[in-house]
Amino acid sequence: MHFTQILDVMIEKEISDVFIRANSNLRGRRYSLVEVINENIFSVEDVDNIVKSITSDRDKAMLKQNKACEFTYWFKENWRFRVGVFYQRNTLSLVMRKIDLRIPTFEQLNLPAAVLNKFCAQRRGMILLTGITGSGKSTTIASIMECMNQNFKRHILTVEEPIEFTFVDKKSIINQREIGTDVGTYADALRQFTLHSPDVIFIGNIRDEDTCRAALTAAETGVLVLSTLHTVNASSTIDRLINFFPPYQHHLVLEQLSYLLKGVFSQRLLPRSDTPGLIPAYESMVLSPSVSRLLIENKVWELPKYIASGDIYGMKSFHQCLLELVATKKITSETAIEYADKKEELEMELRNKGLM
Repeated sequence: MHFTQILDVMIEKEISDVFIRANSNLRGRRYSLVEVINENIFSVEDVDNIVKSITSDRDKAMLKQNKACEFTYWFKENWRFRVGVFYQRNTLSLVMRKIDLRIPTFEQLNLPAAVLNKFCAQRRGMILLTGITGSGKSTTIASIMECMNQNFKRHILTVEEPIEFTFVDKKSIINQREIGTDVGTYADALRQFTLHSPDVIFIGNIRDEDTCRAALTAAETGVLVLSTLHTVNASSTIDRLINFFPPYQHHLVLEQLSYLLKGVFSQRLLPRSDTPGLIPAYESMVLSPSVSRLLIENKVWELPKYIASGDIYGMKSFHQCLLELVATKKITSETAIEYADKKEELEMELRNKGLM
């Protein structure tokens, strides 16, 4: 298959990722499962030619130096692809993720508009979107920024690696900086932000102490900081944040989080039972007085109980969300149990409610 034919197939067949490897056929991820798309076998030369045709001189230099590179590839009007090139068994391989530049609304994503609109209205602090790779974090972040763009007069500054979604200025102005192209590192960008007068900063990913410290410092200056982590729920997110730092600083970080962390929104994509496709299950934590107190007292393990009883603030646990999705017949009880944190507890409640 020609490279552009592969991209067309991804769009037509709703394939989120494709995997191209020498001496293998083309495979793609469709509704979370990897399946064969085309039986033809790629030769080493086929893969080398694809890589040469889509990489810039900078990407080629990075690939030679690091044995891997990552970039985005534009295709037609509404599509771009995040491409990762790397070596395996001494031959090149590619993984490409599809990004639809038509940014959906919260309602179109089956996400809770009320709590996410409240996040968008925040003027300062930190909001974190979390989930494993492929859980829809990037799309949700894009929807949040587009909601701000449409409703608030702000300067939104993003630092990404690489840039995925792009925006057209509406009420807001949005400047997007790409690591390696527009700025050296996350730390460099965050050291410079005070010169750029942002109202909102989006940091593509918090992955180390320096980035986390800079994000907290930015939030303390009165900027709203958005970012993502590869954590599965609110309590694991707090644990990840404080464990970036040495133990003697944990109480100081928890004190900062007790007033800066306005919300944590965690999500997972589950296969639907009512129609082909995926639907998000989510957990939302909002900075209520009780949550703030638990953070100051370092009682992170008690957060799940308060999230489950915090619906007045817009909070909801994964457990509650899974029950709701089963009750509305959007997912099966088997799917809910498979994705639950506490499988036995959820199974018992499903049985008690007559949902399985």
